[in-house]
Amino acid sequence: MDSIWIVVDRITKTAQFVPVRTSYSVDKLARLYVSDVVQLHGVPLSITSDMGAQFISAFWKSFQKAFESNIDLSSGFHPQSYGQSEQVVWVLEDMLRACVLDFQANWKSHIPLAEFAYNNSYLASTGMAPFEALYGRPCISPICWAEVGENSLVGRRVVAETTENIRIIRGRLREAQSRQKSYADHSCRPLHFEVGQNLLLRVSPKKGLGLKGKLAPRFIGPFQIIEKIGEIGSCCN
Repeated sequence: MDSIWIVVDRITKTAQFVPVRTSYSVDKLARLYVSDVVQLHGVPLSITSDMGAQFISAFWKSFQKAFESNIDLSSGFHPQSYGQSEQVVWVLEDMLRACVLDFQANWKSHIPLAEFAYNNSYLASTGMAPFEALYGRPCISPICWAEVGENSLVGRRVVAETTENIRIIRGRLREAQSRQKSYADHSCRPLHFEVGQNLLLRVSPKKGLGLKGKLAPRFIGPFQIIEKIGEIGSCCN
């Protein structure tokens, strides 16, 4: 395994870390999707994903169409559409880096505990841990033995508490999104492009162009827009 496929629920923020290889075919990813996501959580109504080759393929689109799931593709450097998953990536990288440094072990062996630790950690945006948002009660762990008995959480009480948690989460998510938007508005402004316009494309500092790192050019072009793709995407020649 050389990569991790991260799946995040929009409401509860519950995350799944699925070890994969970059060489996996779309068919292999589809099978993992069924066994690791659909089997545990059901079929999503909508999915926001990056524009990786697997996720823009005809097979993947027809596969999701069969499940009646709507696919929204995000654009690079556009945190409004894909910032949630990027934040989870940063957190996971920090956790795995610490584990490898502390225990001198292969990062793959720490993925299950990293997933558990993330889902059992308090999130400011929801006001609770993802586990509590998903199951309606705190998760019992060896380092935090809480008095959570099965007998006290039955029937209508579980349904009522879970429903109330979702209501609270939705409210706090709106507040968090409003704060995040106000922060972004200080340094960002909406850009509108039309077919026929020329523009420069930003180059990822990690990938570079020719030279890597600080010596790499930050922008390349100009390129002409030949087609609009959705509200924020454009195709250039």
